[in-house]
Amino acid sequence: MSLAAIDWGFILTQSVTQAFDFNAVVYALAAIGLNVHFGYAGLLNFGQVGFVAMGAYGMGLSITLWQLNPFLAVIVGMIFAAIFALILGLPTLRLRSDYLAIVTIAAAEIVRLIARSTVMRPITRGAEGLNEFIGPFRDLSPFSASQTYGIGPIEWRGSQFFAVVVGWVLVGLSLLLVAQLMRSPWGRVVKAIREDEDAARALGKNAYWYKLQALILGGVIGGLGGMVQALGNATVQPDFFVAPLTFFFWLVLILGGVGRVWAPVFGAVVYWFMITFIQNTGRQMVDAGMIPTSIMDTSQIDQIRFWIVGAALALLMVFRPQGFFGSREEMALDAR
Repeated sequence: MSLAAIDWGFILTQSVTQAFDFNAVVYALAAIGLNVHFGYAGLLNFGQVGFVAMGAYGMGLSITLWQLNPFLAVIVGMIFAAIFALILGLPTLRLRSDYLAIVTIAAAEIVRLIARSTVMRPITRGAEGLNEFIGPFRDLSPFSASQTYGIGPIEWRGSQFFAVVVGWVLVGLSLLLVAQLMRSPWGRVVKAIREDEDAARALGKNAYWYKLQALILGGVIGGLGGMVQALGNATVQPDFFVAPLTFFFWLVLILGGVGRVWAPVFGAVVYWFMITFIQNTGRQMVDAGMIPTSIMDTSQIDQIRFWIVGAALALLMVFRPQGFFGSREEMALDAR
């Protein structure tokens, strides 16, 4: 069998669709938050998925338990993420950055385990998750759930298209906010603390307070990603927020380039395009007999795609460790 037997049009359509789907938005928002943490403030956060979870649960619980309107629910989700940042940052930001890494990865897993525990089941619905919140949001949607929307062959159902539109609007607003802040005196102080905290302190800057603000800002942006994930999937389930997800966010950030405002978005789009392209190409090659089932079947393609992406990332780290648009200086971390 030749490559002509593969439906390249279908593969490209699916790849581009996923590259701009709400999942890419979730990764983009989480990576933008990580960029604030690591790229600008030098904070090593290995628990970004915890902020994503807090945003999603804050929004979901606001409607499920307290019957708030969707706009207030979004604000509550942001407050949940900010409180989580305070809980993590207050005891650790005076210490070396590796302490923050240890605390964040553990705290994110604690959030997931608490949410799925039987004790919290009356509130969080345990492993089943929350889904009652989706109705009020869909009532706000101008798109019919029974119709499809998009451009040409790239299309989504109305309910998902609403999440896609809302998500990319949030990405745009987040990029604009980060860009303006990093050009402001506040942003210059944050970057100065990343470069040399002792020098910033000598100039009278409260490094602890600035780092805490950066942790809150990046966490809230990550929380927005959790809200988009909840809208797109119409549910908030704890098993989505597993610890390895944070490292996919890091992959997206490094792929685009650390310390560049819009690079995380590029990384998210490229990541989801690659994952979907490899998956669909592999499945069609197996179905066409180009890859014998004795070597690999279609159920194994999902794992192989991560191997291939991992190998590509390893090569990127060797030949261009700063990512596509980053710089080597921005990748440096002065651990204290």
